[in-house]
Amino acid sequence: MYQIKSSQRIAPAVWEMDIMAPEVVERALPGQFIILRIDAKGERIPLTIHDTNNKEGTVRIIFQEVGKTTKRLANLHQGDFLKDFLGPLGQPSEIEKFGRVVCVGGGVGTAVIYPEAKALREAGNRVISVLGARSKEFLILEKKMQEVSDELYITTDDGSYGRRGLVTGVLKELLDKDKVDLVVAIGPVPMMKFVSQLTREYGVKTVVSLNPIMVDGTGMCGSCRVRIGEETKFVCVDGPEFDGHQVDFEELTVRNSRFREEEKVALEGHKCHQ
Repeated sequence: MYQIKSSQRIAPAVWEMDIMAPEVVERALPGQFIILRIDAKGERIPLTIHDTNNKEGTVRIIFQEVGKTTKRLANLHQGDFLKDFLGPLGQPSEIEKFGRVVCVGGGVGTAVIYPEAKALREAGNRVISVLGARSKEFLILEKKMQEVSDELYITTDDGSYGRRGLVTGVLKELLDKDKVDLVVAIGPVPMMKFVSQLTREYGVKTVVSLNPIMVDGTGMCGSCRVRIGEETKFVCVDGPEFDGHQVDFEELTVRNSRFREEEKVALEGHKCHQ
């Protein structure tokens, strides 16, 4: 059993939890994820590792209340236990000295990009971060991202904080201004798609994380199949990070919505039993 050491809401419907799991902490690397299950009858869900604490033996996850399981998870408290907490899984991020790196985080994707931005800076890169959110209240981890970035830009859809507009607007200015050696984009699928389209025009290597499509997390269900160039890959075992210029985003978008009706039924059933 894995104990919840802390739990707090950091934005509307967004939660940060520390889970006691020292065996995961020992092996976790940026870009990897865990699979958790609340109880014996619960759904297994994959969540990216946001941070680890070696001294405390805890893994920090950040998640958004979307479906039945994430809403159940949000209702747990410090001292409660999870049935399963398996990891680390997936391939770690490619961390080396590239030069000038732009890290683009959208929404809860900022929680995923943080450990990678931190590791890239520690490897000697100049890290420029661009964060996007619907509005100021939905922006997360600004201070932590500031600490691991040489430059930080913030955009909001409604202009309530930072610059009004999309992350691609700031990214284009950065690409026009000076040479960029690598772009890492993590967030909603449409955001990663448009970032990849933009950077393709500039010939800049771009890495995206396709974690939103994962279901089983072990390669057994096949739900996370995606076309990468001329090959079919499984996001959970071959990724979750891939070359954004090779991703078939049209197929990804369709596959990402295939369980929408089932998720809706499960969520409605959960509400009825509350």
